[in-house]
Amino acid sequence: MFLNRLALRHYRNYEQIEITTTNNVNIFVGPNAQGKTNLLESIYVLAMTKSHRTHQDKELIGWNGEQTQLYAEIQKKYGSCKLDLSITTKGKKAKINGLEQKKLSNFIGALNVVMFAPEDLEIVKGTPGVRRRFLDMEIGQVQPSYLYDLSQYQKILVQRNNYLKQSFPGKSTPDAMLDIWNEQLAQYGVKIMKKRQSFIKKLQQWAETIHRGITNDSEALLIRYAPSFEIEAEDESVLLNQFMIKLSLVRDQEFRRGVTLVGPHRDDLLFYINDKEVQTYGSQGQQRTTALSLKLAEIELIHEEVGEYPLLLLDDVLSELDEYRQTQLIRTFQQKVQTFITTTGLESVHLDQLDHASVFHVLKGNVSGRS
Repeated sequence: MFLNRLALRHYRNYEQIEITTTNNVNIFVGPNAQGKTNLLESIYVLAMTKSHRTHQDKELIGWNGEQTQLYAEIQKKYGSCKLDLSITTKGKKAKINGLEQKKLSNFIGALNVVMFAPEDLEIVKGTPGVRRRFLDMEIGQVQPSYLYDLSQYQKILVQRNNYLKQSFPGKSTPDAMLDIWNEQLAQYGVKIMKKRQSFIKKLQQWAETIHRGITNDSEALLIRYAPSFEIEAEDESVLLNQFMIKLSLVRDQEFRRGVTLVGPHRDDLLFYINDKEVQTYGSQGQQRTTALSLKLAEIELIHEEVGEYPLLLLDDVLSELDEYRQTQLIRTFQQKVQTFITTTGLESVHLDQLDHASVFHVLKGNVSGRS
């Protein structure tokens, strides 16, 4: 997968720009707060229809515009593809090769990306919500149907929570309405859990090998799925029955607290290095290496799932890696993955290890130069 052209209009601090890329490695250089991260974010938004930095779409629209427009021309294994995404405060419109997509989930997956930014350390040491978001975004790229299941689950969850809050405490009589919510919640919840389980299993296989390489075989990384209740079988019908039983067991607690206590909205992801939990006992170096291994594993997993390598977006991370880890990262992406790097200075990038890198200078929302 290769990004040939990127055009933005009224996007954050960019009034209107167009960038053409011809090389595998593209470096955006400039002082802080000039718009380097905005460029990488725009590529991410074209892939996912949402930002990795904010939940508020209106923040993506420039000061002088009522909408923002993003356009990309990408080269894929089976030919070229043109992507259009328009974002207003009222919604989004997405087109592939000029054809409007009725569902955004049909647009997601046309472009695959892996973003690596300093805040990705939160995937390892942050809250369970951060890790669930990581799972949702990455699985959604390679399995768009996952996003539909997730959307349906979240709608049912909101309705079920509202019903629980409106019911009086200590309710013990049979409740037909709650039974309906339970069946629907479990139906979509099981689909999400199955896909998460499968994704994590594949991610583990890649990450374990990559992590051993990064650490010279001194550390063994284990990624473990931690669902809200213990999964005793992989069969979907058995899992559905488990889900329903668990809901019945916490029924009284849920009425008292007015919230759903079981389901993938309470899942977590755990990381272990040499059998010790990284979130609690790992050093900052081990947490950073775990995050790096995850991102490199994502690249290989997406390639395995869709048959093409994604774009790699590195937002101000090379300067935070020691020379050995930076070398490992560069060797991984140099030949097979088109990469976009932001940095405040080229001294943090080992250009001697890069072949044919393009360098763009970013200043006050303007992009110039290519070498």
